[in-house]
Amino acid sequence: MSDENKPSETHPVPTTYNLLFVCTGNTCRSPMAMAIAAAAVRERGWTHVSVASAGVAAGFASEASPLAVDVVNKHGLDLSDHRSQQLTTELVQWADLILVMSPSHLFGVADMGGAEKVALLTDFVEGEGLGEPIEDPFGDDIDAYERAYEQIARAIEGVLARLEPILSP
Repeated sequence: MSDENKPSETHPVPTTYNLLFVCTGNTCRSPMAMAIAAAAVRERGWTHVSVASAGVAAGFASEASPLAVDVVNKHGLDLSDHRSQQLTTELVQWADLILVMSPSHLFGVADMGGAEKVALLTDFVEGEGLGEPIEDPFGDDIDAYERAYEQIARAIEGVLARLEPILSP
């Protein structure tokens, strides 16, 4: 390690901050949130922030919903490689902040020991929509996926704005 990359009191080596998005099946809302947040984190240059998603009742390695893929593609993002994963105690331990889509997901995370680091994604929205669940578009039409995308994107902007003072390089 060169001297310029060694930690010091004035220039500590950056550490990873881990964001985990959780929904039910990990095929719609949390993968969309992961894609939106990953892009926003890259745009901010936060190379020390990792983003993942999981579901409290996820099947093993299911692809993202085709409509979720279509909606994120429309916004310049990609979910073609996404495979669902079940929420585990290891993922809960890995995460620094766990953001869930509805109040029922709070209990799933708390049951795995993550009560102190879980919040409803919309708890970071200012004004209209504060504390509301993210609409579950599963089984609905493309318009429902677009509404969920917009709701998630707005909430993620609120989350990242709140985290910026501690995560901005």
